[in-house]
Amino acid sequence: MPSWTRWFRKSTGPSVATIAAVARLPTRTAGTYQPLYEYLENRYATLVVLRLSEIEDILGFALPARARTDRAWWMAADTTTAAGAYADAWKAARRTAVPNLLARTVAFERGAP
Repeated sequence: MPSWTRWFRKSTGPSVATIAAVARLPTRTAGTYQPLYEYLENRYATLVVLRLSEIEDILGFALPARARTDRAWWMAADTTTAAGAYADAWKAARRTAVPNLLARTVAFERGAP
C-alpha cells in the first residue's frame, strides 16, 4: 500500500469541525395581523403583490376603510401606537409595503436583512 494512503488514515485527535447549536430567534408578533406576517415571512420571492381581497382572506377579516383609501395607512404606519401595530406584519417580515389603491393591490418588497 502506498505511504500516502496511511496519511489519510492517521487520527489527529478530536475532530476540528464541530457543529454549534444555533438559538432560534423569537417569533415577532403582529397581533391580529400575525397571519399576514407568517405569509410574507414564508415567501422566498423578493416581491410579493397581493390584492386587498387576498390580504383579507389571509387575515380572516376585512381591512379598515382607511386601508382602501389612504396610501399613508400602508406607508407611514406608526408602530409605536396600538393603531399602527398592524405594520409590524410586514416590517417584521423585513418588507416594505407599496400600495396601488387604484388597482387595489399592495406590493411587499423584501429589504436588506
